[in-house]
This record gives sequence, structure tokens and C-alpha cells, in this order.
Amino acid sequence: MIQHSCHRRSKRTFCTFALALCFSSWTASFVPWSNYRRTWFLPPKANQRQTQTPCRELHRCWASPPDLQPPKDFSPPEPKPLTVTRPDLLPALLGGGLALLIRFLPVFVVGWRPGLGGEDKGRYALQLGPIKFRDTSLATEGKLKRPAQPLILFEYEGSPFCRKVREALSMLDVSCELRPCPGARSGFARELAERTGRMTVPYLIDPNSGKEMFESDDIVDYLFDTYGPGKGEVPFFLKEPISTFTGGYATIFRGLAGGKPDPAALPENTSRKALELWGYDASPFVKVVREKLCALMLPHVMVPCARGSANRDLMMSQTGVQFQVPFLRDANTGVEMFEAPEICEYLDATYT
Repeated sequence: MIQHSCHRRSKRTFCTFALALCFSSWTASFVPWSNYRRTWFLPPKANQRQTQTPCRELHRCWASPPDLQPPKDFSPPEPKPLTVTRPDLLPALLGGGLALLIRFLPVFVVGWRPGLGGEDKGRYALQLGPIKFRDTSLATEGKLKRPAQPLILFEYEGSPFCRKVREALSMLDVSCELRPCPGARSGFARELAERTGRMTVPYLIDPNSGKEMFESDDIVDYLFDTYGPGKGEVPFFLKEPISTFTGGYATIFRGLAGGKPDPAALPENTSRKALELWGYDASPFVKVVREKLCALMLPHVMVPCARGSANRDLMMSQTGVQFQVPFLRDANTGVEMFEAPEICEYLDATYT
């Protein structure tokens, strides 16, 4: 029997899909793509201001040169914001869109407020005609404590309890290394058992405080107390029973994807350097990449980019292009790329 952290807890298709895509694609500022840099290994600039270092200290994303070769004749696709580039992606986006409709509040960072954007270049804003809209939040205002090192979470995509913790991290704009344990029995599950004596997820490690803990409710309370406005501000949809009920249905809408290991996954995947995925848990486009990373049992740092995230500005300053998710950096090959279906194909070609 698979263990989760539950010991203390006993229309229309087109309209639905369209509404969900409106939520998921409300993420760009319509800056020209002519300056997109098709580089494969771009460490941050030395004089570049950073609000958070998602992976450099703990995970060696930039500390050593790539040790794998990209697939033969590989070339990163040109980013196409607000576009469904492949018809075969539509079923996955539909399932992710349905999940988004019942779990849409984690799209926003705590303290989110819409406002008008200025003329500052290199800062994220959504431009509609002559008007620019810029989100603000407690994160962009510098009112949230930031961890010096990314947290570590043992989890897997199909668990509603793990989903709740990932959503809390997204709302608090906190980067975290995710160590997939599909079905709580594969991937990093053995490492978890050696460390704790249990194969129970989610399990959080905070290297900044030395705290380690099971139980999704305890983890969410700890995150809001340590990196947010306090556990008294945990929103209702991250509490029981609604989080498990809606999170379970969100998983069903996606066909339980990411809940089992890919039989073709290379056995050395768990020993690779952590990849870096920029996005947020509620996005249907990001979700398909997350599911693939989980099935392949690849460790990855999730750099959250929800509405009101300070990481939106950081992405623009690091890549030199407008904001778009998902965005993948692979320290094992040096590849950087956008576009969900091409990212999944790249992961299959490299890690199976």
C-alpha cells in the first residue's frame, strides 16, 4: 500500500478549456523575440542582481561543466508565447486546464495585487495595447524571508498531499529541489528510506534551518511561518479536506500522470545533477514537463514563477528575453530551452 502523509486525516468542454488556457497563458509581456539567445550553457552574469539563487549553492547547476552530450543534431526551438504549437499537446492541456479550474488560487503569490507597469526595461509586465500591467506581491516588495539555499522535497506528481506542498512553495515564491519518488516506491524513495526509515511523502528538508519533517499540513505551516506571513495566513484551499478532495480530482484529470516510473528511464538518472525548471505548479504547460521529470526520476530545482513572483524579473534579466514558462536548464548537458512538447522530447532522448 502506498503511503502518503495522511496518518492524521482519516459546461462545456470548449468553454472550460478556453477559460483554463486564459489563466495559464496570462504570462507574457509581448517583447520581441529577435534577441533570443540560442545558447546551451549560460551562467548568470557576474554583475547581475539576483533576488534568489535558485540552485547554484546546493545543486552545482553552474559549478561544473556539462558531463552529457545533447541529442545528436539537437537545436532548441524558437519560443512562441501564448501559442499551442503542437496539436498532440491539446489532450494534456485540457486535463491540466480542468485541474487548473479547481486549483487556480496557487497561480498567485501571497499578497498579489495587479497594477500598472512603468517603462522599466528588464522587468516583467503584461502589455495589452499601449497599457502595461505589472503584478506586485509580498515577494516583489521584499517582505518575505528568502532561503539562502533551496529547500529539498521528496515527492511525486500524483500525490495530492505533495501537490499541496508544491503549491505552498509557489505561493511563497520559494525555490525547492524536487526529488521524485513515483508511487512512493521508486526514484529517490530508497534514499528517503535510508534517511528516515520510511517511504512516506512528502518529506521536506530545509538546509537553512536544519529542519526535516513529514506531514503535508505541518510542512505547509512551517513554510508559511518561516518564509511567509505566518501559518495563520495559510489559505483555505491548502487545508483539509478541500486540498485532498480537489487535489485528488486534479490528479485524475491528468490521468494520474507522473505517478509511475517510466520503465525506459536510465538507472543513473537519480545521480544526475539537478535540472532547473522555471514555472509554477498550476500551469498546464509546466505540468506536462513536471510529469515527465517525475516519471524519469530526475532531480530538479523548481524555480516558481506564479503571478507576482520576483523570479519573472530574474528570468528576463538572465535570459535577455521576455517571460515564458516552462523554461528548462539542464546542467548535465548545458541545454537551455522553452516549449513544453520539445522539452519532453529532449528529456526522453537524453534520459531514456
